[in-house]
Amino acid sequence: MNLPGPPRRPGDTGSAADQEALRSAKEMLRGAIRTRRRARPEAARLADDHARFLLLQDFWGTPQPDSVVAAYLSHADEPGTLETVGWLTAHGVRVLLPVLDRRADGSVRREPDWAPYAGPDRLRAGLWGIPEPTTDPVGAEGLAEAGVIVCSGLAGTTAGERLGMGGGWFDRALEYAAADAVTVMPLNDDEVLPSLPVQPWDRRVDVLITPTRLVPPPD
Repeated sequence: MNLPGPPRRPGDTGSAADQEALRSAKEMLRGAIRTRRRARPEAARLADDHARFLLLQDFWGTPQPDSVVAAYLSHADEPGTLETVGWLTAHGVRVLLPVLDRRADGSVRREPDWAPYAGPDRLRAGLWGIPEPTTDPVGAEGLAEAGVIVCSGLAGTTAGERLGMGGGWFDRALEYAAADAVTVMPLNDDEVLPSLPVQPWDRRVDVLITPTRLVPPPD
């Protein structure tokens, strides 16, 4: 899920050379992980998607009707979320998905935006072909309703550090999350790394879900 990039923020720390070195390290790592993802056979991807879904079900328990979850809608070789979104919707959960395309008046969205999922018939191909809802957007502030947020990413650490797709969309979106929201990131097993290059604006996540484990493990 490649998403629009962030503006430079006041308070960014580190010298320009340090920040450039971190940016370059991130891009090299992103390239390597994307190459590895593209090389995975489809059958292996589908099996891993279902294994992650089963672990997510155990972690979640029975979803509460009328609760709100925000999630990315997986595209191409990303860890799949389609089964999760369908399961949540079947239990009456309101699922918010990212909206990236231009507004109806043609203007560019400068802030993260979300819209409720209303089934596969209410999706369109948005920016870069990523499916997004055709329902009315709820704005960046709508994320505050979500008790769980399923974030996209390319790698993570056991400390919750996250390597995103390179645009900073989720880093900005999570600024609007409720303080008690649980952030979850699906990954492949080989994408849980000992450390990552991180910058001041990189947001952490609470839980990583791979095909074989939760990180950190449940109590």
